Amino acid sequence: MKYAVCSEIFVEDAPPLAQLVQSRFWSVEKTAALAAELGFQGLEIAPFTLGPEPLKLSEGKRDQVRNSIQAAGLQTVGLHWLLSGTQGLHLTSPDPEVRRKTVAYVQDLVDLCADLGGELMVWGSPAQRSLLPGVTRQQAADYALEVWSALLPRCEERKVTLAIEPLSPAETDFLNSAAETVECIQRLDHPRLRLHLDTKAMSYETAPVHETVRAFLPWTAHFHANDPNLKGPGEGDLDHHPIAAELRAADYQGWVSVEVFDFQPDPETIARKAIRYLREVYR
Repeated sequence: MKYAVCSEIFVEDAPPLAQLVQSRFWSVEKTAALAAELGFQGLEIAPFTLGPEPLKLSEGKRDQVRNSIQAAGLQTVGLHWLLSGTQGLHLTSPDPEVRRKTVAYVQDLVDLCADLGGELMVWGSPAQRSLLPGVTRQQAADYALEVWSALLPRCEERKVTLAIEPLSPAETDFLNSAAETVECIQRLDHPRLRLHLDTKAMSYETAPVHETVRAFLPWTAHFHANDPNLKGPGEGDLDHHPIAAELRAADYQGWVSVEVFDFQPDPETIARKAIRYLREVYR
């Protein structure tokens, strides 16, 4: 297993989650340097941490970001928080024009991900996938599959995998379980469309987290370690030992990436505690 950390952790002034997208973030150079010093091997990037209009980054700036991460001895894992801060985009909209714009935007994100050296894009974005008035779950699945299908040629071209994240009913009413998500992505049966597992989100499943991991790891391309209390792994009541044991039993060789939603007290403390726990438990 390889250890990564998400870039939005490295934010000034520990903002409330609702204000995160508009916050001030550390430079990539400073973030990568500390992550490497602490022992992480990868950096997972939320696009908004690169600036207010990440898709407008020039080729030279993209090279600079990628080279800064590599110079610190890290790998770029990829992107997450894909649609955060956007307007007029939605995965399950009944409006074909909205879906077309969503495809076009995420195609550009695929290019950004690859240009930065990444190979994974985690599709969470609960607000931009929840059911709109009059849309059934079956219709929503059909719309989502239409969007993902349109993206897969670009993903194949740029060697980027879309990892779809089940989220809790507290966040969205679409794709709330690993089973529902796998059932959806299996309809396309494409190697660039896979599952993402997150320990916080899995804590809302009916089965214990480690059993969900065991059942759905064969479809999983990426993994987030955190806690239902919104802090890092090991900072709440969720016991990660049986979870990590399932990953080891399956010889999981991918990333275990730290994602938090509570930015207190400060980036270094959060990251330092997280890497210590990962080394103890996800060894």
